[in-house]
Amino acid sequence: MFTAEQFRTKVAESAESIKNTDDPGEIRKFQRSMKSFSLLAQNEDWLADNFDKMIGLQDEFYEGLPSQNAVGEARPDRKAIAESEEHILRCLGAAVIMQWNTIPRKLQRELFDTAGSLGDVLQTVALRGEIARFLHSHKHDEKPAN
Repeated sequence: MFTAEQFRTKVAESAESIKNTDDPGEIRKFQRSMKSFSLLAQNEDWLADNFDKMIGLQDEFYEGLPSQNAVGEARPDRKAIAESEEHILRCLGAAVIMQWNTIPRKLQRELFDTAGSLGDVLQTVALRGEIARFLHSHKHDEKPAN
């Protein structure tokens, strides 16, 4: 995963790339990258600043309740919550893949770009290639995207 600082480094790299081109298409591409990476950095900052509050809300919800629910199941701990959230993210990801061809191309590109930027900065190109191969091998012939 990227850190906020790594996203900011990507913003600076895009800004530097803008200085080295006169091509309006490339300039727009780098400007979009700067905006995306800047938003991702802000999101990472927010998550870092608010993670304890999110987990704390879960703890507050269970505070004062018995350690087991009505059917004798133990209330979930942080590890169980994290595993549950990972499962939810996997299900959401699978749902996106199942509907990929019905998603408008612009949104497909945004999802691809965002997913491709979530790995290690030095492995971005490799990750994007893996994602592209995965999408190609899992595409189906239902409705084409708009």
